[in-house]
Amino acid sequence: MVEQSLYQLMDELIRLVPNGFHRYNYYDIDWDGRLIGIVGPRGVGKSTMLLQYVQENRDKGHFLYVSADYAYFSTHALIDLADEFVKDGGTHLFIDEVHKYVGWSRELKQIYDTHPELTVTFTGSSVLEISKGEADLSRRVVMEYMQGLSFREYLELLYGIKTNIFSLDDILNHKVSIPEIPHPLPYFRSYLQEGYYPFALEGHFSQKMLQVVNQTVEVDIPQYADMKATTARKLKQLLVIISSLAPVKPNAEHLAREIGVSKNNVPEYLLLLERAGMLGQLRDDTKGLIALGKVNKIYVDNPSLMTVLSDGNPNVGNLRETFFFNQMRKNYPVTSSRESDFKIGEYTFEIGGKKKGKKQIADIQNGIVVRDDIEYGHGIVIPLWHFGLTY
Repeated sequence: MVEQSLYQLMDELIRLVPNGFHRYNYYDIDWDGRLIGIVGPRGVGKSTMLLQYVQENRDKGHFLYVSADYAYFSTHALIDLADEFVKDGGTHLFIDEVHKYVGWSRELKQIYDTHPELTVTFTGSSVLEISKGEADLSRRVVMEYMQGLSFREYLELLYGIKTNIFSLDDILNHKVSIPEIPHPLPYFRSYLQEGYYPFALEGHFSQKMLQVVNQTVEVDIPQYADMKATTARKLKQLLVIISSLAPVKPNAEHLAREIGVSKNNVPEYLLLLERAGMLGQLRDDTKGLIALGKVNKIYVDNPSLMTVLSDGNPNVGNLRETFFFNQMRKNYPVTSSRESDFKIGEYTFEIGGKKKGKKQIADIQNGIVVRDDIEYGHGIVIPLWHFGLTY
């Protein structure tokens, strides 16, 4: 029999979980799938979403929520908990922060194979590579990657302003409209500072953001990659260097010299930081296998992280590019442009302030000028804030 203390803890947590606001992917997840994984960077709301679903759907089955960092698992195995839960009539098992449980992939595979009647949903660090755990779960699990708040979500969470999701075509055809806020720029500037993470609602944003960075770089990545403490420190040093330069063209030899490692290690470190939600790597649009891993620029992952890493004084031009890349990559294949800043399909985007001209894209077919500090657009000129409404 499952220990009652686990049910009591679940009850307490779901009593405290905020409701009303749901992340962009809440209704897209197949919550009744046999094995569902929700991964993403620290602080983007994975745990809250899991608890919200339990809170709102407990009448649909026999539910149990646990977190893999519970002291309970110091003396109990995850597979044994699943066995006891099924014997109790359990139908839906939710495991938060599964990456904190040693041997998680092997035991999830065993649970999947031995309990076909059980639905298992877990959350984990985005650093995890499901196909390379102790057991290959890639053929069994449906993965959902979760990124931070869009500008649209920020408006709803912090100000209760609900607006539609607009596609790229909607944006380019000037169909964006938010009647509730005739002057959106003050909201947008606040979003750039601290709007990417839901814990902005709680205050003390900078301190919490630095905690996220430290835990990610000093604990999550080293734990996954089996790094020594000295290597983890070099990883953090690399992040600090890049954040002071980003966006920057990758130069493995220069970066390796700066942190005192072999240049062969640099691409791996950058990839780990990217998957952990600390960096974004902009790749070119070359087709075929030869282009795999070819990176044109490295960005800090999102504007809020960039603001904190720069002690509140980010370069405005870099901040604009970071916002565009971060928001649009969710639904669109963003690549580098040889003539301008970004490409999405047939369109080329030049990012700038309210005085950004059209000269640089004058000879480019389907060239778009994206301007900050303007409320409305016209022709090929689109306000930057519009691109935060796509999810």
